[in-house]
Amino acid sequence: MAKVKKELTPAQKRAKKAAKEERKRKYEWVFISGKQVRIKRPPTVDGIPVDQFIEENADPVWLHQNELWELIPVEDSTFDLDPPSELDVMEDENEIPF
Repeated sequence: MAKVKKELTPAQKRAKKAAKEERKRKYEWVFISGKQVRIKRPPTVDGIPVDQFIEENADPVWLHQNELWELIPVEDSTFDLDPPSELDVMEDENEIPF
């Protein structure tokens, strides 16, 4: 006796398709040690990786509150890393303090 495969109802087909789409959205297939494995996808915001989205859109106050100091942009005018030249020193000596 051969078994007859039971067909799915339209509701079951929709549920199966939705579950498959959900798995595709959550996981991706990669090769690790020559084997194909399924891993969770990295989180994204509007299709952009979260780290890149934060770098592009976060303001300095939010970055400071969340201890992401390395991402805070440093303005060139705040810190002068070059030593003063001889001309700058001579101009400063010629000025009369008030």
